[in-house]
Amino acid sequence: MTQKQDMSELDKAVVRALQGDFPLVPEPYKELAARAGVTEDVFLERVRAFSERRMIRKMGAVLRHREVGFASNALCAWEVPEERLDDVATAMAASPSVSHCYDRNTAPGWPYNLYTMIHGHSREECEAIAEKLARENQVQNRVMLYSKKEWKKTSMKYFSE
Repeated sequence: MTQKQDMSELDKAVVRALQGDFPLVPEPYKELAARAGVTEDVFLERVRAFSERRMIRKMGAVLRHREVGFASNALCAWEVPEERLDDVATAMAASPSVSHCYDRNTAPGWPYNLYTMIHGHSREECEAIAEKLARENQVQNRVMLYSKKEWKKTSMKYFSE
């Protein structure tokens, strides 16, 4: 569990600059720094500090998966014995076919406590991936929830006030 860390107004300005589109210019960090109202050196120092404090874990491109052929995705909800949850979640999270992995509370009539997002080129590929995960982790009870239509897909915007 991570500990809550206070953020200064400068930190919030840096986060706001980082969460927008990455500028495709010769000096992108200089442009991001200008958005935050600081010098490039100050901006980069804050980004390094965020990384060292584990407040950010990565910066990277976002692939539009449907446009490159990953036309099917499923939220796979698994029923995992509580005593095995950490081990199974760690193993499933390590799969390159799983983009998200969370444990959640169960509810009456809903025994599923581990959720993975699986991406594939087809439903059949998603099913095969889930079957492989089930076999490798000796977990069989699952439900596959397929997306029908994407209504919104964006990154969270923090400190947008």
